[in-house]
Amino acid sequence: MQSDRSNLVSMPNLVFLSRPNAEEVDQIIALYREAGWWTDGGDAPDLVARLVAGSHCFVAAYKEDRLVGMGRAISDRASDAYIQDVTVTEAFRGQGIGARIVNCIVDRLRADGLSWIGLIAEENSAAFYAPLGFSPMADAMPLLRKDP
Repeated sequence: MQSDRSNLVSMPNLVFLSRPNAEEVDQIIALYREAGWWTDGGDAPDLVARLVAGSHCFVAAYKEDRLVGMGRAISDRASDAYIQDVTVTEAFRGQGIGARIVNCIVDRLRADGLSWIGLIAEENSAAFYAPLGFSPMADAMPLLRKDP
C-alpha cells in the first residue's frame, strides 16, 4: 500500500536570527501587528533590529521565504532566561510550529547553561505552554510598569 504524501504538511525551517535584513524586519513587524502586540506607529525598523540583536536568541520559522512564526528569549546569560513574543501567523496555527519554536529556544538556553526558564503568557495560552513543561508559578504575580 502506498502512502499519500500529498497530505503531509511540510514544516517550516527554524532559523536563529541575530541581524535581520530589511525584508525580515518588515515580516517581524507584521507578525507583531497580527498578534495585536503592536499597532501602527508603535514600531520602527531600527527598534526591531535592536530587539533581535539584543535577544539571547531569536527564532524565526520560515515557510519558503515567508516568516510564519517567531519567538525569542532574553536573559542575563548566566542563570535566568525568559521566553517571550512567541507567535505564529494565523494561517499556520495548529500545526505544531509554535511548540517547535518554544522547544528550539529551550534547547538553545539549556545548551548555553541556563536552567531557570520563565515566561509570562497571555491568559488564554496556558494550555499551549503546559505540554511544553511550563506551569504557573506559585505565589508569583506578573507586574508591569507603565509610564504615562
